[in-house]
Amino acid sequence: MRTRKSIIVITVFVSMILVMGICSLGMVLGVFVSQASGTLSQAYPQLPVISWLSPGPVISAEPPSNEEALFKPFWQVWNLVHEQYVDQPLDDKELMRGAINGALEAIGDPQTGYMDPDEYLQANISLSGTYEGIGAWVDTDGEYLTIISPMPGSPAEAAGLKPGDEVVAIDGEDMTGIDGNIVIRKVMGPTGTTVLLTIRRADEPELLEFEVTRDRIEVSSVESELLEDGIGYIRLLSFGDDTISELRKALREMLDENANGLILDLRGNGGGFLHSAIDVSSEFVQEGLIVTERFGDGRETIYESSGRGLATDIPMVVLINAGSASASEIVAGAIQDYERGILVGETSFGKGSVQNWVVLDDNEGALRVTVARWYTPDGRLIDLQGLEPDVEVLLTEEDFDAGEDPQLDKAIELLLDLSADSLATNE
Repeated sequence: MRTRKSIIVITVFVSMILVMGICSLGMVLGVFVSQASGTLSQAYPQLPVISWLSPGPVISAEPPSNEEALFKPFWQVWNLVHEQYVDQPLDDKELMRGAINGALEAIGDPQTGYMDPDEYLQANISLSGTYEGIGAWVDTDGEYLTIISPMPGSPAEAAGLKPGDEVVAIDGEDMTGIDGNIVIRKVMGPTGTTVLLTIRRADEPELLEFEVTRDRIEVSSVESELLEDGIGYIRLLSFGDDTISELRKALREMLDENANGLILDLRGNGGGFLHSAIDVSSEFVQEGLIVTERFGDGRETIYESSGRGLATDIPMVVLINAGSASASEIVAGAIQDYERGILVGETSFGKGSVQNWVVLDDNEGALRVTVARWYTPDGRLIDLQGLEPDVEVLLTEEDFDAGEDPQLDKAIELLLDLSADSLATNE
């Protein structure tokens, strides 16, 4: 029990890419040593939690009728800095890329962004085969690459890395201003090699250094056990290709042992594949809409339960926190809307948008643009809103340090109350 409690994420900052039916916020920090070359679209479908995609189509748009007047201030500034800025000559491509970044930032959507050619090349390193690394869930969208949670038994955990740790340097190289997806690849490496991480930790006045020895990481997306009083506990770590088979196996074991209640722990689960989220939801929701995907042009794609769930009747509680995102929010939102279970914990992250990657002409990088958003069965917007728990229970730093888990304790209490009410009704 202490082991599970010790890996609950207290403060998580999760944001990753959701694209063309793939939703991902969590990422395993490691490397898949490529066994063969291949395109991005060939390599990435095997990944359980990292989701990139092959380039999408470019959608043409007519230039604005007042194009010349609209861009007049830009060209005026362009000419002025070329004429007057103290350090000449200027790098025109860097100015152009800065202008692109500025324009996209003005949209106000943190998921829409630009990668220059070097960043895009490094982000597209073919990843397949043997998984090696330090074993940590990370956030790539902050100022620095941030540890969400070390994996149980991983090199990251053994080295002493903690949730919220920010990687400010790698092997002495400053990571300020470096895209988080590129920082990940600098941490990656073969089994047996070491990497020196310089860490900024919130409660430490000075930077810390951790030398981590990389290793082969075996990642299971499902952990389960039967708790006291016949309550089944299942923790989902991600939503990958194998998640549904692992979940169904765990559910069969729980039901065979006559579990009278179920806790589904989605805390710190940053997401994975959309199809996996639908499959998981279908195990608990007998029938009906699971999630709606709405595009900017008014089109909608709806996803419904398969109707073949194993656990559509057992009383259940779902644990969520600020690290529960995208696929986790799809599952939790459906369960909450159908009143299938009770949500306990803290408000979820609020990542419910879908991005498309478009490679720019002439090897000038790529654009990531938000093309759709997700809505729960009751029509609630997930993106930037998150899901509020039915029963709010905070997990404090003091709880974490003491190995306590009041959220799990509350879930057990609620399920025992439900069982008692059920028995009283039957009598």
